[in-house]
Amino acid sequence: MNMVAMRDGQAAAFGAGNNVLAIWKDRINAKTIITTANPDVIYGLAFLDLKDGPVVFEAAPQMQGLLDDFWHRPLTDVGLAGPDQGKGGKFLLLPPDYAGETPSGYYVLKSPTYGVFVFLRAFLVDGKTDAGVKLMEQSRIYPLAQKDNPPAMKFPNASGVPANCDFKRDLRYFESLAAFINHEAVAPEDMAMRGIAASLGIVKGQRFRPDAKMKAMLNAAGAVAFKMAAVDSYDTRYPNKLIYPDRECWVIPFLGGSIVFRQDSYLDWDAFIYFFHKAYSTSPAMMVAMPGKGSQYLPAYRDADGDYLSGGTSYRLHMPANVPAANYWSVVLYDADTRSLLDNGQPFPSIASNSNLKPNTDGSADVYFGPTAPEAANANWIKTVPGRGYFVALRLYSPTQAFFDRSWRPDDIVKLR
Repeated sequence: MNMVAMRDGQAAAFGAGNNVLAIWKDRINAKTIITTANPDVIYGLAFLDLKDGPVVFEAAPQMQGLLDDFWHRPLTDVGLAGPDQGKGGKFLLLPPDYAGETPSGYYVLKSPTYGVFVFLRAFLVDGKTDAGVKLMEQSRIYPLAQKDNPPAMKFPNASGVPANCDFKRDLRYFESLAAFINHEAVAPEDMAMRGIAASLGIVKGQRFRPDAKMKAMLNAAGAVAFKMAAVDSYDTRYPNKLIYPDRECWVIPFLGGSIVFRQDSYLDWDAFIYFFHKAYSTSPAMMVAMPGKGSQYLPAYRDADGDYLSGGTSYRLHMPANVPAANYWSVVLYDADTRSLLDNGQPFPSIASNSNLKPNTDGSADVYFGPTAPEAANANWIKTVPGRGYFVALRLYSPTQAFFDRSWRPDDIVKLR
């Protein structure tokens, strides 16, 4: 439902269709409500439907991206960590029930779902978006059947346009689920979920017609279930969740060490809920140690004292010198309730080494979070909002070996007394 909400929110704001690639040409900000977006890159999102047959995605060079099915399961990375190795190329996406011939000249992927998510990122050049946008607009998406006369692409500028891409917390959640179940192919791993949905009257091939009593129950269920997911995400009892044994803040993004949330004999629901409450999409580049490629993410929900981060308190994060990121690194704040960019009145609630970072003379950096600016004239300050909880995400793009062997590590987030 996270993926469906993203698709429907984007379609409402910018139009639907395989040939619509929304691009945040002036970077993404708090106007777009979407879980844990990164304001320090250029985003391009497209949502494909393979119901009518295979679709071709022509990737531009120098992208960092991925293709996922609608269960957020990885189909492939795109870019340096993908088969195109950053040179761009043609990806052929086959629907789950496809039985025809497969032409040559493509990276061929068979999706378990009709829905496919195209997630692209391009990077700032000298703090500007122009070059990255121009590259991204070389992307092409079209039906295989129309490869000789493809429809024109649409690249709406999504920056600053209000768009709500978060899933609902009431009856509308279940209405979206019913539409998804009716549209998508049935797979063996779906059967238990579909059985539970059937007990609510959500069955493939049937209209969803809840009566007044059921509507009231589902309105309440949507609200309570979101709160349950929030607790499981922010206060997980999962063991071994800290990345560094001598740090209190930084937790691993993928509990259990799997991007498909499966252990040897079961689906890891706690890890599943922990991640998708506040994030979307997965790819091998997020998990596999590939020095110099992909990206790595370090979330923090609490400070060094074990207290949740609060909008009314001031903090400092010290980043030691030689941050192991060949491309760039950034620190971003997210609203704990919406899991979207913190709406703090600043253009972007982030500090990034490729744009607005002010390093210390020794190459280290101090980043401050709080409702009022620190006394230092040129401090790296991200404003917070009293009364609003938030969390921090530290991103490393093209992380180097020092991240993976943990010879470099960030300090904890400490309160300023």
